[in-house]
Amino acid sequence: MPELTIVGAGIVGLSCAWSAQRRGWQVTLVDRDFEGDRASHGNAGGIAVSECAPLNLRGLGLQPLRWLIDPLGPLAIRASHAPRLLGWFLALRKVAEPANYLRIAQALAALNQRSLRDFEAVLADTGSSADLHKRGALTVYETQSAFANDAAEWRLKRSLGVRWREVDAAEMRSLEPGLAPLFARGVMLEDWAHVDDPQRIVTALRRRVQALGAAFVTGDAIGLNANTADRPAVTLADGRRISGDRIVVAAGAWSARLAKTIGDRALLESERGYNTTLPASAARLNREVIFAERRFVATPLSVGLRIGGAAEFAGLEAPANYRRSAALLQLARRYLPGLDERGAMQWMGQRPTTPDSLPVIGASPADARVLYAFGHGHLGLTQSATTGELVAELLCNARPSLDLAPYAITRFRKSGERARQSPKFSIP
Repeated sequence: MPELTIVGAGIVGLSCAWSAQRRGWQVTLVDRDFEGDRASHGNAGGIAVSECAPLNLRGLGLQPLRWLIDPLGPLAIRASHAPRLLGWFLALRKVAEPANYLRIAQALAALNQRSLRDFEAVLADTGSSADLHKRGALTVYETQSAFANDAAEWRLKRSLGVRWREVDAAEMRSLEPGLAPLFARGVMLEDWAHVDDPQRIVTALRRRVQALGAAFVTGDAIGLNANTADRPAVTLADGRRISGDRIVVAAGAWSARLAKTIGDRALLESERGYNTTLPASAARLNREVIFAERRFVATPLSVGLRIGGAAEFAGLEAPANYRRSAALLQLARRYLPGLDERGAMQWMGQRPTTPDSLPVIGASPADARVLYAFGHGHLGLTQSATTGELVAELLCNARPSLDLAPYAITRFRKSGERARQSPKFSIP
């Protein structure tokens, strides 16, 4: 039986393990803390199949600067980390170029169009199907002008197969009577879904993977050993080496550090997200609500109403600033009056985010026995099962069911470096 070692036991790593096991691989998972908190535990719970427009700064004018000036606005960069962001932000600027923007949107849509189906297969096998709710999501706008500003993005999404319809103020009140009467226009995203509790999904999948025979190794992965005649291996901080016929790097925001140890460059940042969960307020909404101008969401989970959002760039080691969680709750009080805040729980997670909003999926150009599955940003839960299936196809040397060129790590090569693939996205 071929042996696979996977670094990372979040939702993506576990999905890769599950898909590989179904194809006859013996799996070993390496993680620093299998029971510990991770980005896939505390997210907003959305299966966001409609999110195919990449992050870009086009049309925002001075708005990002205003966000940065506001100490608790939706975007923050800690001064000590700012110099390290230069390459990442230079690449982000290129996303707005029309050819890049359309190509990236098409690649995101290709993943998302099958993501719910693949995710449902995982839920069925883990006994978690009842945790999924297909009620759509409601994007709300306070002004007609804000809605009009997003018109081009909505048209693009529709052209890529996203089903949505406009909702007026009266229908919004019918759909979500708990919302304050402050919204002029809304958009119902027909195919969006959400789960009761992301952490419960991860726990159920971890237990299923273990029941199918996976070995769990607790340790801090610090490097990869490849490019030799020996089997590739993962080196742990305590000196142990965990080898396999293949290695999958699915370590979230820490993945670029591992890729670098075999010479692969990835522009990856921790886009730290914050939330506050209100256990006694889950019944205030019927579905996930996206507050367009304020850049935050609220989702009714079984563990409470989760109010999340914000993007903070501070690196992997900086302590959390939970004032950002408190700021999100303050916003929610305006739009969801009468919240029951008893037992409020604050959280911060490290979203692994690339500048072009695309994950890294595919083989290392340094050693094809090393595969990458990271960088899903806000869409880790959404794209996890599909990523697992694509990785499993590569493990079996099958022709991938999607063209993986847009997700190749080679797209982050510096200008002038010879690419072994055609990334179509040159990084300065």
